[in-house]
Amino acid sequence: MPEIRVAIIEDQNDTRDSLAALIQAGEGFACPYHFTSMEEALKRMGGDHPADVALVDIGLPGMSGIAGISLLKERFPQLQVVILSVYGDDERIFQAICAGACGYLLKTTPPARLLESLREVSAGGSPMSPEVARRVIELFRQFRPPAQHACNLTPQEMRLLKLLGAGHHYKTASAELGISVHTVGFHMRRIYEKLQVHSKSEAVAKAFREGLLR
Repeated sequence: MPEIRVAIIEDQNDTRDSLAALIQAGEGFACPYHFTSMEEALKRMGGDHPADVALVDIGLPGMSGIAGISLLKERFPQLQVVILSVYGDDERIFQAICAGACGYLLKTTPPARLLESLREVSAGGSPMSPEVARRVIELFRQFRPPAQHACNLTPQEMRLLKLLGAGHHYKTASAELGISVHTVGFHMRRIYEKLQVHSKSEAVAKAFREGLLR
């Protein structure tokens, strides 16, 4: 298996160094990039060998972590962004997901769970701390459903979206549905087209906003 290359964007030296040491020591990981600001990351991350996953703090000096997500995704389309923050409030969670974050972890996440989350997001999952996942469910329950059922999603596509909204990743969703991971990918491409989105997190967020998931 190829190494999962991780970039850390964190302005606190002790936190950044501890994360780098943890990731570098983890089997199957490399941590070639450590940045103190979003501006530095956008300037210095290698275009030929970018990271696979970026762990991004929100409260950075200069540009915030949330503000920089779309710029990172524009420059490095394959990069999976995971927020790692002390903040777990509704506004920041919602903004991060809408900006394109694939996961949201609190800094209280145990080291073993953090490494597991990096593997999960690299495999197509959307890891969240339990407290954050609960806030996401409560947050999107506040949205009213549309007057009509939108987007013409098939029953299978709806079941898949519900599983992803509940925190499943492609592998566990495929097991629940009794289909292959390849078939899950096919359904996701159809879902992207129908919802007019470009990522799994955007699809789940839009489905909650439009009342497709309750």
